[in-house]
Amino acid sequence: MREAVTASTVWRRGGSRRLFTFRLRRLAAADSFLIGAGIIIAFIIACALVPSLIAPYSPTAMLTDSIMQAPSSAHLFGTDYFGRDIFSVVVYGSRDSLFIGFASVIVGGLAGGAIGAIAGYAGGWVDSLLMRCNDILMTIPGILLALAIAGALGKGLFNIVLAVAVSSIPGYARIMRAQIISIKGRTFIAASRSVGATPFHIFWKHVLPNALSPLLVMAAIGVGTAILTGSGLSFLGLGVLREIPDWGTLLSQGRGYLTVAWWICTFPGLAITLFVLAVNIIGDRMRDRLDPKKNAKG
Repeated sequence: MREAVTASTVWRRGGSRRLFTFRLRRLAAADSFLIGAGIIIAFIIACALVPSLIAPYSPTAMLTDSIMQAPSSAHLFGTDYFGRDIFSVVVYGSRDSLFIGFASVIVGGLAGGAIGAIAGYAGGWVDSLLMRCNDILMTIPGILLALAIAGALGKGLFNIVLAVAVSSIPGYARIMRAQIISIKGRTFIAASRSVGATPFHIFWKHVLPNALSPLLVMAAIGVGTAILTGSGLSFLGLGVLREIPDWGTLLSQGRGYLTVAWWICTFPGLAITLFVLAVNIIGDRMRDRLDPKKNAKG
């Protein structure tokens, strides 16, 4: 009996060691993805902030002797039908694309968060009125709502930001309202109310700070969605009319040359894909870190 117990103990120890090794490897792989995503985001943000230090050519320089040249050591991403260096145009075009993504998330998050917070905390007819209006907006797909707003306002950078921001408001409002309702019914809120705290003090000091975590996670992931939506509007011809096009406009300009010069629209599309993927990885990790249920289990 003693030998059987010893063998079982050894097997359990070996199984625990294998499980620990598996978890360690999975954690290392997750950290590798996180580090890679951080590097991609940092590089693209650097492209938007200091493009002249990264781009080897001017985005408006037309090299007539290098028109539609395939990717090479001289032109990393090749050149387009004007002789412009694609890598340089992608680097400079990141500025407008990132501005659309971050600005629309800030505007949409603030507006949607405010609507959801007021509806959830006030309750009653205020909640019903705001949420019914919010439900009407939620019945329209986000890209169609952004397309309708952009079509009505016309082309322009700030019009695109406004269109993308308005299309994202219903989601932010819903998640903020749910968090406010969940938090305002907890015990510590009742304790604050029992000692004479005013409703505004309770909301500002106790309810709002505890309700921001899901909104921040949604905003982080929403940057990628906003860039995709803004690029889609630019692709459809509702984007920014500038000498230096954004990523969506580059895709639209290069689609006619896809069979003869695939690199014109491939690399802008790859930039969009990598940035959105990196933002989603960061957002997923933020969700894991800020989720109170997972933290309680850990």
